[in-house]
Order: sequence, then structure tokens, then C-alpha cells
Amino acid sequence: MSNIKFSGAEKKDISDKIQTYFQDQMDQDISSFEAEFLLNFFTKEIGRYYYNRGLLDAQTTIQSRLDDIDALYVIEKPQKTTK
Repeated sequence: MSNIKFSGAEKKDISDKIQTYFQDQMDQDISSFEAEFLLNFFTKEIGRYYYNRGLLDAQTTIQSRLDDIDALYVIEKPQKTTK
């Protein structure tokens, strides 16, 4: 897995959400620097769990579609060939 990277706009949006969360839920002000520090920590240490869950969900969806395609072969009727 390569490193998870966010654009500058994504980092700002996520950092803003972290700051809002701390203010609303913990009644604590944190700076944008502190919010970005937390974002970097979560990305490095926890991001892989979310990444892997996303991959598992995608694999499950693809497998389900493949199972549907396999079902088509099960209902196929044999044909007699003539020479």
C-alpha cells in the first residue's frame, strides 16, 4: 500500500472538521496546526484500516457480481449440434 496523500484542499477540509469536532464535542479549541498534526497521525497509524476495509468492500462487491455472472452459466441449456 502506498502512502495515503491528500490534496491541500482535502487537508484543510479535514482539519476544519477536526477543529469543529473538538469544539463541538469537547468544548476545546485546537489550532489548525494541531488539527493537521492529528490528521497526519490518523492517516499514518489508522488510515490503513480504512483503506483495507474499502478494499474488502470492493472485493466483496466484485465477487458478488462474478457470482451473478456464474449463475448465467448454471442455467444455460445444452444444445445439440448437427453435422
